[in-house]
Amino acid sequence: MRIAVMATLAAALALPRAEAADLTLAVGGAFTAMDPHYQDLSPNHALTQHIFDQLVRTDAQMRPTPGLALSWEALNDNLWEVKLRQGVTWHDGRPFTADDVVFTYSRIPHVINSPTTLARYTQVVSRIEVIDDFTIRLHTPTPVPLMPMMLGAFSIISRHHGTGALTSDYNSGRAAVGTGPYRFTSYAPGDRAVFTRNPAWWGPTQPWERVNYRMIPNDSSRVAALRAGDVDGIDAVPTRDVAALRRAGNLRIVEKPGLRLIYLYVDANRPVTPFVTDNNGRPFTVNPLADVRVRRALSMAINRVGISRQTMEGFAVPTGQLMPEGALGFDPSIPVPAYDVEGARLLLAEAGYPQGFRIALNGPNDRYVNDTEIVQAIAQMWTRIGVRTEVVTQPASMFFSRGVRDEYSVSLTGWSSSTGEADTSLTVMAATPDPPRGRGSTLRASHYTNPAVDALVDRALATIDTRQREALYQETIRVAIQRDVAVIPLHHQVNIWATKPTLTYAPRLQENTRAMEFSPATDTVASGAPARN
Repeated sequence: MRIAVMATLAAALALPRAEAADLTLAVGGAFTAMDPHYQDLSPNHALTQHIFDQLVRTDAQMRPTPGLALSWEALNDNLWEVKLRQGVTWHDGRPFTADDVVFTYSRIPHVINSPTTLARYTQVVSRIEVIDDFTIRLHTPTPVPLMPMMLGAFSIISRHHGTGALTSDYNSGRAAVGTGPYRFTSYAPGDRAVFTRNPAWWGPTQPWERVNYRMIPNDSSRVAALRAGDVDGIDAVPTRDVAALRRAGNLRIVEKPGLRLIYLYVDANRPVTPFVTDNNGRPFTVNPLADVRVRRALSMAINRVGISRQTMEGFAVPTGQLMPEGALGFDPSIPVPAYDVEGARLLLAEAGYPQGFRIALNGPNDRYVNDTEIVQAIAQMWTRIGVRTEVVTQPASMFFSRGVRDEYSVSLTGWSSSTGEADTSLTVMAATPDPPRGRGSTLRASHYTNPAVDALVDRALATIDTRQREALYQETIRVAIQRDVAVIPLHHQVNIWATKPTLTYAPRLQENTRAMEFSPATDTVASGAPARN
């Protein structure tokens, strides 16, 4: 079989240099490094994509378009040929070649102390054959139908700056030399990054001469910075503030349903779990969460519709599965789990816990929209069925570090597919962790595991036919999520941005907030009239 994909980059209008200005953005997501390979984390990707390019870019609806790769073609089921863009230079003026791609593939699996590896996107390739400086062939042990999207899931770095470079070298700027639309100026971990426009970028000229990219995790502080004029645009607008910002009449509000699933990770596998005790505080000798009836009871006790309507003020879509409607892997036969307090109590009693137990529910307090409020709401709902719940929230940087070390029994977290399909969601939530294959960074003893589900995931990821692949996704989700409750899905997040009236923002299905999607407004906002894109 031969599949050919050829695409051309549409021409974009560019403002003349004289009209360039500065842009200051404030994001809520805590980025952790300027190293584009350190962590598979959306805030990190949004940050580093200002400097580094990908082989394949995606448009606003996540359709693949040319990046550093001009074309990609499947020569057979196990061989892809990629033609690279010529004339591209690194920020230091040296040429980009196939050797940089080879080096990038070799580095990603070996990034020291990576909390979540990007190897899931590169280890599908067993060998890279360099035909010439601008042609490579990717050999795979099994068919990889999502290869174009895999090529867009990580950034390309140079061999001459990346050899021997640690994450600290990217943070300092020594190795932060890319081919992207902006150049590194400075980076202060936990605070901000500053970029300047790259006049030699191969893509459309950017309207911003300088970008100040600030991290303000606190919701109120981020909104206050916009109202005071300290920043030009913010993301993760708290739902409670949307109405007031609209009434202000001098701001633009932009909203777009996204792929991000907010869910509960559950210790479904360890014989004993650390933060579940009986009602007297004594540890159990067995893990109640390992019983699917307990996991199902916890799920049934959550009023998803109520959380969407009250906690999220309508900016969430309740769900019982991994993908939103319209995405490949969504199954219309899977309903939103019904809110059933009495049914949940009966299941707990059937599992041997008629009086319930105590549990700690962990979560971040500055990563997802209304994350603290969601955790608090769930705690109250679980208490109604006899599960006395302690809420423990902390900044995202601390929360995720502890999660990698498997220090929770139940935790609120989120995931957004980088391909627009259910593939990465399944490898993260349903498949047994297997770091050598790029499935997770560590062997988490708490993670759900089922050999039959692993086999389904393997089949899905190797199936070329889209309809057949989707059917396998759906079957896997019905088994692992609907039946076995490997995780507890809550809702898909609606993403919200706010900007000054002098800006417009073009939202993407991927929620990453980047300067490249902001542009000077061509219209004006009438006094007293709410503005929105």
